[in-house]
Amino acid sequence: MKITELRLRQLRGTMAFTGEFWEERLIRPIDVYPEHRDEGPAWLERVGEGGYRMESIFVEVLTDEGVSGTAGPISLDQAFILDTQFRALIEGADPLAHELLWDKLYRYAVHGRKGAAMMAISAVDCALWDLKGRWANAPVYRLLGGPTRERIPAYASALGYSIEPQRAAARARELVQQGYRATKWFFRNGPADGSAGMARNVELVRALREAVGEDVDLMLDCWMSWDVPYTVSMAERLEEYRPRWLEEPVLPDKIESYAEIRRRVDIPISGGEHEYTRWGLKQLMDADAVDVLQPDIYWAGGISELLKICAIASTYDLPVIPHGHSTPASAHLIASQPANVCPLLEYLIKWNEIHQFFLKNPLKPQGGMVSLPETAGLGMELEESKIQEERVLRWGGTPWT
Repeated sequence: MKITELRLRQLRGTMAFTGEFWEERLIRPIDVYPEHRDEGPAWLERVGEGGYRMESIFVEVLTDEGVSGTAGPISLDQAFILDTQFRALIEGADPLAHELLWDKLYRYAVHGRKGAAMMAISAVDCALWDLKGRWANAPVYRLLGGPTRERIPAYASALGYSIEPQRAAARARELVQQGYRATKWFFRNGPADGSAGMARNVELVRALREAVGEDVDLMLDCWMSWDVPYTVSMAERLEEYRPRWLEEPVLPDKIESYAEIRRRVDIPISGGEHEYTRWGLKQLMDADAVDVLQPDIYWAGGISELLKICAIASTYDLPVIPHGHSTPASAHLIASQPANVCPLLEYLIKWNEIHQFFLKNPLKPQGGMVSLPETAGLGMELEESKIQEERVLRWGGTPWT
C-alpha cells in the first residue's frame, strides 16, 4: 500500500449559536505591552443573529488501496508547510510505516523541531494512525495496546467563559451538575496588573471554590504570562483554595524558573503544553520542573511521539494529561495507557465545539466521562452536510467551489 495523495481540505460552514461565543480571553505573554492588554477575546465571524462562520483545514492521506486517514483541524501555516515542504516525502510512502515517515520528516525539517513544522508532522502522524485503524478495522486505542479502561474521566476547561466571579461561579456549578469532577479556569491578570490584579485573581478562585464545593478539583491556568516572584506570591494567596495544579506560570523556555517555582510553592505545577517532542518534555522531567506533563498530541509530535513521552514519563512517575486540542486523538492515546500514567482527558468546551464541528460523530463527555468508541480509526469522518464551501489547498491559488 502506498500513499497516493496528501489532500488539504479547507472547509467552511455555519455553527448555530445564540449570544456571544467568546465571552473572555486569558492573559497572554504579549500583555506585558500595554497596547495589547485590552485586546478582546478570540474572534469569530457572525452569520446573522444565531450563528458563526466555521472554517477549518483537515489533512487527508489517501492510498492506492482506497484506505484513507484524516486529521485536524490544522492552521494555514501548517498546511503551507505540508504542501510546500513535506508533500514529496509523504506521497509514495508506505502509510503503515509511520515511524519511518516520522523520522524522515523530522530529519528533513531540522529547523522545525519546534513550532509549525512539528505541528504539521503531528497532524500527518495522527492521520496515519486514523488510516491504520481503518485499515485494521479497529479503533486506534486497540492498536496502541488498550483499552486500559472503558471510560475516561474528563475535566472541563472553561476557556472563553466570563471570569466575572458571579458568572464564573454559576457556570462552574453547571459543570458540576453535568457530572464533571474537575474544572479548569484561566486568569486574566498578571504582574502588570499589580496588587489589584492579584485581588481579582483571588476573588475569582474563591468564587469558584465556593461554587464547586470541596470535592471537585479546581485547576488554574496562567498561560505562560507570570514570572517567578508573582507566581510565588499568588500561590501563597491561593493555597487555601487547594488547586489541583497551577498551569504554565512562565514561558516554556524558562525551565529553571519552572523548577524554582516548584521548589518554592506548595501547589503542584503543570506544564509542557507548549513544548515539543520527547526531547523537549524530557528536559522538564530532568529538571524536576513540573508535577504534571501536558504535551499536545497535535503539537508535540503526534500519537507516535506521545507514546514515547508517556513511556519516559512513567519512569519519572509523572502523569501525562495531554492538552485538549483534539478529543478523538487524546481519548485513544489515554485509553491505551495505564490510569496512573494518563489519568484524565482535558475537554476544552468551547474549542471542541469548533474543532469537532465538521466531524460526523464528535466525541463529547457525558456525565463528566468519555466512553470509548468502537468505530475504526480515530473517528475523524467528516459530516459532508455541514460543508457549505470547500477548496483543496495547493499553493498557487484554488477558487472556492
